[in-house]
Amino acid sequence: MSKKIAFQGELGAYSHEACVHARPNMEPLPCTSFDDVINAVRTGAADLAMLPVENTTYGRVADIHRLLPDSGLHIIDEAFVRVRICLMANKGTALDTIKTVRAHPVLIPQSHKYLTARDIRGESAVDSAGAAADLAANPEAGIGVLASKMAAKTHGLDVLAHDIEDNDTNTTRFLIMSPKANMTRRGETHMLTSFVFNVRNIPAALYKAMGGFATNGINMTKLESYMVDGEFTATQFYADIAGHPDDEDVQRAMEELEFFTSEIKILGTYPAAFARD
Repeated sequence: MSKKIAFQGELGAYSHEACVHARPNMEPLPCTSFDDVINAVRTGAADLAMLPVENTTYGRVADIHRLLPDSGLHIIDEAFVRVRICLMANKGTALDTIKTVRAHPVLIPQSHKYLTARDIRGESAVDSAGAAADLAANPEAGIGVLASKMAAKTHGLDVLAHDIEDNDTNTTRFLIMSPKANMTRRGETHMLTSFVFNVRNIPAALYKAMGGFATNGINMTKLESYMVDGEFTATQFYADIAGHPDDEDVQRAMEELEFFTSEIKILGTYPAAFARD
């Protein structure tokens, strides 16, 4: 039986594309929500999870940072997908007949210039690949969908326009997660370590907590704060650093971090993807 990798969305979603590129020998398993993706791995219905964490255009993906710390899963790899937006419609449709396009709310503003120039109205859908599947099953005149080329191929729609996104560097970063951590690899590129932490309630705690990384020459590639437990005073931080927990300089930095934090949780150590460079 083939191994499975779970993702959120319908077949043809950008997350599906990430699965195909990063794990071509695994069977993609579509799930309704991010919680369902995590639960699929927890229950053994899937072997790995593919979760988007951030996009170069619209920033971090909502809810992901909230879910990761308590997911019980470990980051074992990262993957990047260049978000190429296609306008698609039912077979035989002419581009100049399209008056409305449906897509996930984040895709519509990413194609603002193209849609505005052609007086095409955007209409929000729960899922772009799902909108493609719905249009294929229920053809409508004057209606198009914004989604990936894979979605058009999967659901039998014609691509009327390619690469219509405003930003030609539009890219989404994904994390590949497993029930088991893998701390043995060093990879062909440098290693990354992701973790979350809560600072202690003392003056300049975050500044002091970050000092160990500066003095030990550790490159922090990402640092984000977000509220937890519905309280403005309960702030958790998510960080990515270049290095492995077994490296002496990383050990020293993490030991110093412990003095100024109430909790630290390592989410994973994994090779930096070639696409990062």
